[in-house]
Amino acid sequence: MAEEVVYLTELLGTKVYDLKGRKIGVFRDAAIIPLIDPVRIDRYLVGAGPGWLSIRYDQIRTINPDGIHLIDERLIPYHSDEYMLRMVRDLLDQQIIDAQGRKVVRVNDVTLLKETENGHNILHVLEVDIGIRSMLRRVLRGLVSPAVIRAIQERIPAHSIRWEFCNILEPDPQRRVRLNISNKLLEEMHPADLADIVENLSHEDRDAIFNTMDNEAAADVLSEVEPGLQTRIIGSLKADKAADILEEMEPSEAADLLNELEEERSEQILEKMEPEEKEEVEELLEFREDTAGGLMDPGFLALPENVTVAEAIQSLKTNQGIAEEVHSLFLLDAAGRLQYTVPINKLFFASGEIPLKDLASEPLLYVHAHEKQDRIAELFDKYNLLTLPVVDGKQRLLGVITVDDVVALLRQA
Repeated sequence: MAEEVVYLTELLGTKVYDLKGRKIGVFRDAAIIPLIDPVRIDRYLVGAGPGWLSIRYDQIRTINPDGIHLIDERLIPYHSDEYMLRMVRDLLDQQIIDAQGRKVVRVNDVTLLKETENGHNILHVLEVDIGIRSMLRRVLRGLVSPAVIRAIQERIPAHSIRWEFCNILEPDPQRRVRLNISNKLLEEMHPADLADIVENLSHEDRDAIFNTMDNEAAADVLSEVEPGLQTRIIGSLKADKAADILEEMEPSEAADLLNELEEERSEQILEKMEPEEKEEVEELLEFREDTAGGLMDPGFLALPENVTVAEAIQSLKTNQGIAEEVHSLFLLDAAGRLQYTVPINKLFFASGEIPLKDLASEPLLYVHAHEKQDRIAELFDKYNLLTLPVVDGKQRLLGVITVDDVVALLRQA
């Protein structure tokens, strides 16, 4: 099977001939049908007078820059097909995500692999071209021959992305589903890298990503995006989708985000949230954003003050969902008042029968819910803290501020 690389822009405008060598039109576009084959060019769209013709791949004998020749004359008019992905209309000059290079790029050309199979030529999509080479081909097209352009481009490093690493951004999420283009590669990227991509996208493209992405992955990305853009993204999504994403975020982050929305919009999203998550967020909404209460997270592990190390370890095993995030355990008296803070790393070097309070940090540090953020940052800096409990006026534990919360706070300053 002979193989040859050709470029989409080289073929554009190529004359198409029937079995008798008569010109029937010129090549205008090509399309794949991902549900049938994700890489093979399935249809060739030919401009013929005022209309276009649609030619199947198995009706083509040869494909060359100087002419495309058919082996079948059963030609039908082209009608838009929602299952097609057209190379010129849907790819050229469109934005794609380079999931390997972690950035948004614009398609300048498409590299196709020409093969001879069963006596006729077929094309497969190999790469999308995004570098100077492809720009050169676009600029010089029609001015000099393809052979001259290829000779010139040999001096320029190639810059392209293999087709399997590309996720096409479609403003209409339903079209993405019909094209069967997966977000798996995107979801495997680090949220900070994907956040950089999202910040460079258009409004429609951001919506397309968040509407089709797994809720947990979307929440991780949203947490990395700058606050103003967070609000615009959540504000543009449907209420149920926005609620699903916020449920996966830390309650304090979700509350901060909802605080930035108009009250009516915030209420719409809250109504779509699960009761437990909704209650946690609503409790935080009672506090001002610039206070400890507005910064804290209600997720913590509190135990009776008389537990042993062994009992505490068992409790961690029972509450694995919380245990993955905690740095400290908190011991409360019978009235729910905070008595001790125990760094979790001390448990692993102590005998099981030792009272947990014997491992407590000194002094006992906490802040009240209405404490200002400046004071919180001072305490984390002075005592090199990982966590800081937040209490009410009766010293009852309400939530916990982590060092990650403080770092995010300082980044916004």
